[in-house]
Amino acid sequence: MIADGIEDEEKWLAEGIAGIQHNAFYMHRALDANNLREALKYSAHMLSELRTSKLSPHKYYDLYMRAFDELRRLEIFFKDESRHGVSIVDLYELVQHAGNILPRLYLLCTVGSVYIRSKEAPVRDVLKDLVEMCRGVQHPIRGLFLRSYLSQVSRDKLPDIGSEYEGDADSVMDSVEFVLQNFTEMNKLWVRLQHQGPGQIREKREKERNELRDLVGKNLHLLSQIEGVDLEMYKDTVLPRVLEQVVNCKDELAQFYLMECIIQVFPDEYHLQTLETLLGACPQLQPTVDIRTVLSQLMERLSNYAASSTDVLPEFLQVEAFTKLSSAIGRVIEAQVDMPIVGAIALQVSLLTFTLRVHPDRLDYVDQVLGACVKKLSDKPKLDDKRATKQVVALLSAPLDKYNDIVTALTLSNYPRVMDHLDNETNKVMAMVIIQSVMKNNTCISTADKVEVLFELIKGLIKDSDGTDLDEVKLITCDVDEEDFNEEQNSVARLIHMLHNNDPEEMVKIICTVKKHIMSGGPRRLPFTVPSLVFSALRLIRQLQGQDGDVVGEDVPATPKKIFQLLNETIEALSSVPSPELALRLYLQCAEAANDCDLEPVAYEFFTQAFVLYEEEIADSKAQVTAIHLIIGMLQRMNVFGVENRDTLTHKATGYSAKLLKKPDQCRAVYACSHLFWVDDQDGIKDGERVLLCLKRALRIANAAQQMANVTRGSSGPVTLFVEILNKYLYYFEKGNPHITSATIQGLLELINTEIQSPTSDAFFASTLRYIQFQKQKGGILGEKYDSIKVHWERQCTSAMTLLYNFFGFF
Repeated sequence: MIADGIEDEEKWLAEGIAGIQHNAFYMHRALDANNLREALKYSAHMLSELRTSKLSPHKYYDLYMRAFDELRRLEIFFKDESRHGVSIVDLYELVQHAGNILPRLYLLCTVGSVYIRSKEAPVRDVLKDLVEMCRGVQHPIRGLFLRSYLSQVSRDKLPDIGSEYEGDADSVMDSVEFVLQNFTEMNKLWVRLQHQGPGQIREKREKERNELRDLVGKNLHLLSQIEGVDLEMYKDTVLPRVLEQVVNCKDELAQFYLMECIIQVFPDEYHLQTLETLLGACPQLQPTVDIRTVLSQLMERLSNYAASSTDVLPEFLQVEAFTKLSSAIGRVIEAQVDMPIVGAIALQVSLLTFTLRVHPDRLDYVDQVLGACVKKLSDKPKLDDKRATKQVVALLSAPLDKYNDIVTALTLSNYPRVMDHLDNETNKVMAMVIIQSVMKNNTCISTADKVEVLFELIKGLIKDSDGTDLDEVKLITCDVDEEDFNEEQNSVARLIHMLHNNDPEEMVKIICTVKKHIMSGGPRRLPFTVPSLVFSALRLIRQLQGQDGDVVGEDVPATPKKIFQLLNETIEALSSVPSPELALRLYLQCAEAANDCDLEPVAYEFFTQAFVLYEEEIADSKAQVTAIHLIIGMLQRMNVFGVENRDTLTHKATGYSAKLLKKPDQCRAVYACSHLFWVDDQDGIKDGERVLLCLKRALRIANAAQQMANVTRGSSGPVTLFVEILNKYLYYFEKGNPHITSATIQGLLELINTEIQSPTSDAFFASTLRYIQFQKQKGGILGEKYDSIKVHWERQCTSAMTLLYNFFGFF
């Protein structure tokens, strides 16, 4: 059916074009012969082809353009009175005798154009006559093209300032009146087209009308081109008349298109000065009109106008542009009760964009827009419309993008209230946007109040929804992408480092505020967020070193002791998550900070907590190895402990080292403990005898490991442990430990030689031998010490156990 209709239309168009070409041929012969009578006859026949009702607007336009081209040639003939011998006045009367009204009016418009140009009659009278005569064609498509032709032939002959047709009797107002009247009639014809034919072809009619809309819009463009239309005339005459027609036509398509035309064709300063009138028409439009797009285009034009020059900004304040736009949007939303939530929010987004561009310093305006959004969302606890959610995200992102400063957004009281209406997932997305803004702009949040507001904004990342218990949390988080979750929590951790104030009292308040929020984060979040809080507090403690008294009159005195108490509570929560390995590391970091502050009881307490975690919570053998080495390393750096406390902790560390599951791990931990008895500082402990005991014990464990390797594998394993111990001996030998002698080292070298086929077969041992040889060759005090050590490359026959008895006397 559709294909048949298209074929028929093509056939009708071809027949119409053939008719025009046929009659145009004879018209051209008449014109060449200066035969006016025949020219009018065949031109009327030619124009009769435009009477068809079978063509769609698109096809009719093709036919019209064929006739239009021929009419331009006919107009040239009419201009030359010497060719046809008839005065223009008589010619104007003569063409009105054409038999059919449509050809008659086309000819009348053509002659009328020449009549105006001749100036033999007032322009006003001719224009009025033409526009009134065109009322005779009421068929929508034929009437629109006829009036479009009238507008086309008369546009360069309208009285205007500086125009050759300007005179006492003819004024700019006559031109405006003519264009307005033609516009009104064309709009009526255009709207009428919607109601022709059966209702089933509504979509087809709308498509056809869209093809014709430019014919109507050109009238408004023509109005904007008239130089004499100043602000006063536009305000008093043009805009009210145009808006009256727009509102009264009550057609969705026409109202939307014409409002767009008004906004696009007339100058920005005119819109600014007539804002109230233009906005007053918006609530009167049909509810189905896309008023959001209309107002968005208006605000965008005004924003660009404001950005073009700072000189125009006072005009915006003078006319109270924001207030008028805000009120108009409110009235539109109230008038269109069926407006979807996404449309209402989108209007507020456009208004906010306008505000941020025109009045960036007026935060009260920004907050007012957000408040209007909160009011609209008040009956919807959580948004479930994805498009509306997207608009809310755009609304919340706009201030961040404009100010590049989250601190400014934190001063907006309605900002968090808008975020409360987002669903959980979108709330997380918006929270990430906020954090990224802080990171990108390197923003420092410096007060506890602002931190409180900020963490309320990002609460979707730092805790689950209210009322969710731990088991539910586990179920929920199973569905969360692990990589996304880690990225979110790492972002929160980085954010904590951006919270800083040089005032210790305020910084303590910030830390307490952060602690209050993150401690409700659940077992998966705490390992990410607690370390950042701990290190932020430790940074403050190091600023306060030496202050161990209480500050009278303060709720949370900023002293190291009080902050350490806070940290102890925080890490305790982490150790119960459970995440004992991380908690142990943080306890050791706190112990180091207490050491720097010369707070022995505090440091001892943190070490105690670390040992308790090691004993009760850390069961994995690899984790135990890592933990004991961390404890040994931190304890070695401590200088705050007295003899009794240090002996207690050292004894614990060495005891746990010897109880590790695997012999190699035991050996390495035990010889690492030797550093607890020899601290290479000016005032550091230097107990050479206990160092030697640790090394001997490590050798005994290494020998046991070697024997186990012989039993299980049938051959001796690598001598790496012995070489490692040898290197420790060399370290203490160089440091001047009197209990480590060259004879001791010589014996250990012999022991290792018995366990390997060739010294060069073990790269580590070979490297150690080269080091010894190098020190001997270098000379000096150290070289003299190494002289007595003999490096034997031949394999010794003495067994390893015999050497152990001879040189170290284990038993």
